[in-house]
Amino acid sequence: MFLQGCQKKTEETTEVLTRKNPFKIALVQMTVVGGQRDVNLEHAREQIEKAAAGGADIALLPEVMDLGWTHPSALELADSIPGGYTFEILAKAARENKIFVCAGIIERDDVTIYNSAVIISPDGELLIKHRKLNELDIAHDLYAQGDRLNVCHTELGTLGLMICADATARDMTIQRSLGYMGADIILSPSAWAVPPEHNNEEDPYGDTWRDVYKPVAKEFGMWIIGVSNVGWIPEGPWKGWRCIGCSLVIDPLGNEVLQAPYGAEADTIIYLDIETLERPARGTGWWDYWSTKQQAGSVN
Repeated sequence: MFLQGCQKKTEETTEVLTRKNPFKIALVQMTVVGGQRDVNLEHAREQIEKAAAGGADIALLPEVMDLGWTHPSALELADSIPGGYTFEILAKAARENKIFVCAGIIERDDVTIYNSAVIISPDGELLIKHRKLNELDIAHDLYAQGDRLNVCHTELGTLGLMICADATARDMTIQRSLGYMGADIILSPSAWAVPPEHNNEEDPYGDTWRDVYKPVAKEFGMWIIGVSNVGWIPEGPWKGWRCIGCSLVIDPLGNEVLQAPYGAEADTIIYLDIETLERPARGTGWWDYWSTKQQAGSVN
């Protein structure tokens, strides 16, 4: 069984997991068809299999990739995490392909529905469950308030998890909190959408996320990676809008490494080698680190 943490403790010995650095991530910018859970999960399963065959150690899928953002089918089809229909299919795909899987999925906890995301180990075990904290107000009638924030320690490094608009919380509080929690990489399943008349040549998509990813990635020396779905939104408050991909990767120096293709048809997998940096500080030590960097002129 894969262990959540960097150490395996037994009665006789403590085994330290070997850190894999660099490793390969697959950005699964997949089509999500609103309300079509089986269609979406079959596509996700195929893409996870392709990602593993392409040498990826982890596959990052979009926000609510099982049903689509704000699709009302969540009222009927939301299920438990772990143990629910969607989770178990993703867990099986992770286990069969020996790959980490990160994905946004709908969760039901008793009568409450959450916009959630998970990180699943290559053994199919749940490592983190996150519930979106900074949900858009137009989705409040469907999704309940999130109530947790965490990281998990793996041989790929310390992984943090947030969902889409979590990144735009005031003062970038959520990703900064994950930085304080020691994240080497923040994974952000997302659903980035534009009105049907949006012209990407006149108004290139992406600054919303650059503005909240880059400063924090640079401050904490960590990667921030957001992957969006693609496709048309058939129901909900953004009915008729398009999810357009543009998945984004920011490195530990605050530089944009790549932006994936734009468009409702831009279904693709993009592979990237990730090399994490040693954590330069911890706790109140960050203030000394930032002060030193500022004096050197490398931090604004």
